[in-house]
Amino acid sequence: MEEKLSHEEFVKKAIVTLRKEGFKGIHSVYSGFNEAFKKYFQEGNPVEVTNKLAQEGKIVIRPVKGGVMLYLPEDAPGGGSADQVLKKMGLG
Repeated sequence: MEEKLSHEEFVKKAIVTLRKEGFKGIHSVYSGFNEAFKKYFQEGNPVEVTNKLAQEGKIVIRPVKGGVMLYLPEDAPGGGSADQVLKKMGLG
């Protein structure tokens, strides 16, 4: 049997492969991500894991109706750190 992906690898692969054309992120519920996570790992809570990855800066989470959107950091809409925003504005 092949080796399982880590939580981080699974989440990043899901974001890249499940997003619809023209979209940068996936909806945790509507994309089927939460169910797939539970089936693949058969333990663990996808909400806890994605929150931890977001705290570590590995992914970005944006709350939306019915769940959250999951993004790779480089694809996340808006926001960013204050330093990134100031640099983009030419003030940093």
